[in-house]
Amino acid sequence: MLAWILRRASNQSLADLLSEKIWRRIGAEQDAYFMVDRIGTESGGGGLNTVLRDLARFGETMRNDGRAANGQQAIPKAVVEDIRRGGDPAKFEKAGYALLKGWSYRDMWWVTNNPHGAYMARGIHGQSIYVDPKAEMVIVRYAAHPVAANGANDPLTLPAFQAMGEADAALRPHRQCFSRSPVRGRSPGARP
Repeated sequence: MLAWILRRASNQSLADLLSEKIWRRIGAEQDAYFMVDRIGTESGGGGLNTVLRDLARFGETMRNDGRAANGQQAIPKAVVEDIRRGGDPAKFEKAGYALLKGWSYRDMWWVTNNPHGAYMARGIHGQSIYVDPKAEMVIVRYAAHPVAANGANDPLTLPAFQAMGEADAALRPHRQCFSRSPVRGRSPGARP
């Protein structure tokens, strides 16, 4: 339904709209594709095909309040803030997702409401974008689990994503940054 509304309101195909409003703005390296029905219409509820790096770019844009690595505000900051606020966990609990206690759902995103403020986009067969603002971390996972429903992956992936975020946040103060190229005035391998 949302895809239909977007097409009608913009008078563009979903692919053209996504390209213009998001994909170009985030500096995607590769084209993305939607699967279409027999008359050539994108469903919007699935079938988006991207390369992993570009999906990670999109996740990083979300983590950075909608600002892409190229500095462009690709997604309005207010939209990202609204997603991060999440929905009402009490209402979400009634849906019966046993593995998502305390979570909520907002604007097509699943919000953990954990201390890191993590939220994620979830697709079928284990596809996911996990954004952890506190850990300054984005995880993008492509998968082909034989069971389409996320409940088959959640017992393993959700605790793993959260543990990686917690470890990353804990180690952040102890990290040293390095570059692929030598720093000016210093020979490669020299210590500061």
